[in-house]
Amino acid sequence: MAAHNKLGKEGEEEASAYLRDKGYTILHRNWHAGRKELDIVAEKDGTLVVVEVKTRRNDVFGNPEDAITPRKIRNIVASADAYIKLFAIDLPVRFDVITVVGTCPPFEIEHIEEAFLPPIW
Repeated sequence: MAAHNKLGKEGEEEASAYLRDKGYTILHRNWHAGRKELDIVAEKDGTLVVVEVKTRRNDVFGNPEDAITPRKIRNIVASADAYIKLFAIDLPVRFDVITVVGTCPPFEIEHIEEAFLPPIW
């Protein structure tokens, strides 16, 4: 496995552990349907929480959350829509971002709740 893929996987592990520690129930990790993909799908307090995880070695080239472009947001929202339809979910939905910075534990973790709203098409 390439080093950047290994770091990304470690970041998602850390993000999942962080969410569990905060009382979230992890429903799926790395959920795929065709080309649609969601990093983490969780539930807390009757809300479906779709979490995009961004892992970086450092912030030399900017903050990890800056990599979430309008196009990426559209893809996440479309994937969440497919997920909701597939599993017939009738809950409010929130889109969060978790950034994980570092090369090994302990990582620096930031949880940005309601990081973005679905765009209006």
